[in-house]
Amino acid sequence: MAIQLEKGQRINLEKDNGAKLTNFCVGCNWGAIVVERTGFFGFGARKEELDVDVDLSCVMVDRQGQLVDTLYSPLYKPAFFQSEGLPVGKDWSADQSMYHTPDDTEGDKGGDDGLDNEIITVDLNKVNPQIDQIFFFLNIYQPDNIDFHQIPYVAIRMYEGTPEKVKSVFAQYDVAKESQFAGTNALIMGKLYRRNGEWKFAAIGDAFDDRNDLRQTVRRILTSYSK
Repeated sequence: MAIQLEKGQRINLEKDNGAKLTNFCVGCNWGAIVVERTGFFGFGARKEELDVDVDLSCVMVDRQGQLVDTLYSPLYKPAFFQSEGLPVGKDWSADQSMYHTPDDTEGDKGGDDGLDNEIITVDLNKVNPQIDQIFFFLNIYQPDNIDFHQIPYVAIRMYEGTPEKVKSVFAQYDVAKESQFAGTNALIMGKLYRRNGEWKFAAIGDAFDDRNDLRQTVRRILTSYSK
């Protein structure tokens, strides 16, 4: 049975059979917003689904909390990050241990399809030994006037399988519809971290209004969470 993560919870990456979870996916699933439109004089009401672009990203740091690598959508223009002295977006981590699937700019339409919209595949056996913590976080890119509380559903999960097929869900964290996320568009979901030679996971669950600017969230992690 999948672990239902709660804010502040720490877990070992140990499966039911005692084996360690080392090769898995971290996926984010969310739904488009349904709005009701009306015609002239209130006639001709219809429901319309509004695209929601949520970005799943990660930041990797060493034992001193210094930035080693990042993984976020390559659709961002390079100058967007270069102006802040940050690495540009890309599909693969430098050590080839993590891969970011193509950017989803819409969310699920017509209901939950059971698959995640954006996924980062992880192979802990390939992670650069210099990396001590891996932070996963979400940002609402567009529309810029909504928050996590308004999205029908947002869930993050760790599972064994592929981006196209879920074999076994290890842990899940449901985000949307919680009042604490009203007015926020950035969420530091959690982190993988090394402890006594083993990888563990900590659910952070801190949400902020970073004005739809992923760079602010990266800086926030490096300043307040990585040390």
